[in-house]
Amino acid sequence: MKQTLSELMRMSRICRMLFATCLGSFILVMFYFQSMFQPVMRRNHFVVDGCCRKGSRNALQELYNPTQSELSGAAVLHQTRRDQVVDACRVYNASSRKRRVLTPGDLKHLVVDEDHELIYCYVPKVACTNWKRVMMVLTGRGKYSDPMEIPSNEAHVPSNLKTLNQYSIAEINHRLKNYLKFLFVREPFERLVSAYRNKFTLKYNSSFHKRFGTRIVRRYRKNATQDALLNGADVKFKEFAEYLVDPATQRDGPLNEHWQTVYQLCHPCHIHYDLVGKYETLEEDANYVLRLVGAGDSLHFPSYAKSTRTTDAMTAQFFSNISTQQQIQLYQLYKLDFLMFNYSTPSYLRLD
Repeated sequence: MKQTLSELMRMSRICRMLFATCLGSFILVMFYFQSMFQPVMRRNHFVVDGCCRKGSRNALQELYNPTQSELSGAAVLHQTRRDQVVDACRVYNASSRKRRVLTPGDLKHLVVDEDHELIYCYVPKVACTNWKRVMMVLTGRGKYSDPMEIPSNEAHVPSNLKTLNQYSIAEINHRLKNYLKFLFVREPFERLVSAYRNKFTLKYNSSFHKRFGTRIVRRYRKNATQDALLNGADVKFKEFAEYLVDPATQRDGPLNEHWQTVYQLCHPCHIHYDLVGKYETLEEDANYVLRLVGAGDSLHFPSYAKSTRTTDAMTAQFFSNISTQQQIQLYQLYKLDFLMFNYSTPSYLRLD
């Protein structure tokens, strides 16, 4: 009897130990994944989370605690931009019932530079080709020296740059905490019109004509010709706008990256970006990033052709050809990008 009681007590202790171990492991895993993707919205000053490169200051430290006087003014500007994103996200999160947790699959737009401890979220139609070229120079370890010597098609080959979704959860977590994360944004409707002009008005983009143009013509053009139905090469901006605001398009899946919102591409309400550059001050902001990583003397961001750039006046002209209802719907679709990155509501919009 005593032996049986002793065995029962021993089994009870073992069960309690197993339960405590399992419970502790479960809590640890839950805490890990929550901290992994929980928004980190504000930092006052950089505190070293890990070891820097051989005693040198990294880009993140130089951004938050600049040692170079010429970088101090820019640091204030970028703090203001970070605060704008934080405030917009707070308002959005308070009014939205939608809650989601990021997965590694959401991180495919975040390009990683291990040597300089950088993460760049690329946004199509915001100088991303040139930024990918620059990232290839930074990560190439001497293979490239001049970004403009890299063909544009080569810059978009996925295997030429490593993205954050290719890492393990632990590696993703470490990099999100310790690397300088930046993105570049653009006035949302200028970016939209730029995407339309590039993908639907140029003959060489036949793949977009086939993939999207034929679908748009089939859905929204009455009495379309057989050639238009077959090739989709003459999509009108009004038809493109109708496609974007159609609930059926949302049901089809995520928008193409060239006209997807920055909010959906880079997840700035989930990921704390240390630096938000703007297309309107592209070279200044880009070269500031390069100075932060210590490459400013040997590497400069390529100049861009202003003559072919989609302007505000050009954008206003395109929007004058769509209905008031379409203008309102498009503004609602891109509203969060306007608010997060401090772009004013365009004066040409008819929102009344």
